[in-house]
Amino acid sequence: MQGRNIKKKMSNTNSFTSHFIELRSRLIKSLVLIICLFVISYIFAEQIYSFLVDPYANAVKDDDVSRRLIFTALHETFITYLKVAFFAAIFLGSPILLIQIYKFIAPGLYKNEKKTLLPYLISTPILFLLGGLLVYYLVMPLAIKFFLTFETVGSSSSLPIQLEAKVNEYLSLIMRLIFAFGISFQLPILLNLLARIGVVNSDYLRKRRRYVIVIIFAVAAILTPPDPITQVGLAIPLLLLYELSIMTVKFTEKKKKENLKDA
Repeated sequence: MQGRNIKKKMSNTNSFTSHFIELRSRLIKSLVLIICLFVISYIFAEQIYSFLVDPYANAVKDDDVSRRLIFTALHETFITYLKVAFFAAIFLGSPILLIQIYKFIAPGLYKNEKKTLLPYLISTPILFLLGGLLVYYLVMPLAIKFFLTFETVGSSSSLPIQLEAKVNEYLSLIMRLIFAFGISFQLPILLNLLARIGVVNSDYLRKRRRYVIVIIFAVAAILTPPDPITQVGLAIPLLLLYELSIMTVKFTEKKKKENLKDA
């Protein structure tokens, strides 16, 4: 009897060790990938930053005033390019990181669980990208034009008020918006996962709609700068995604009932 217990303990220890070794291996691979992507991204950091500045450049190209980006510390642009390279490395490497996570947990899942999890892993970067594109092509240009309305020409009794955007502050603003929108766009995935484990259902989501509207606008106010353009720009897509989540949860419930009938 003692021999069996010892063998069982040794088996559990070996299983834990093998899982730990595999986890360490995948973490090392992910870290090496991020470092390689960081180095490559830093080489092209100026071009990537210019791409991020395009919404600002396009929003002010018809202005009579000459526009520029300034830096007020010697190291500011260098630090900004490091941040650009890091953000680019994380963004480009995220699909590979998700694949590494999936490969690590897949051996412990049943076949049907693997089929269930895979669409969520595919949808996550796609929804994040859609959120980033919404910021880049719609929200950011509108927000810039809104902020520029606070400029004044000046007169004999007052000085003009003119925007001179800083290099690092512009990057912080656009990356904050991209991450806020990208993470918020994961709402359908979160709600569908909660529905699959039985925490919520379509009727519950439908009945709580009025409270969710208030919560969404509160979250939008926290995650975005204090202006109505970006707040409404985040809140409206989230409301649409919430309605989409209700429909997808309803579809999942119907499919589950059909599978139970077939079984």
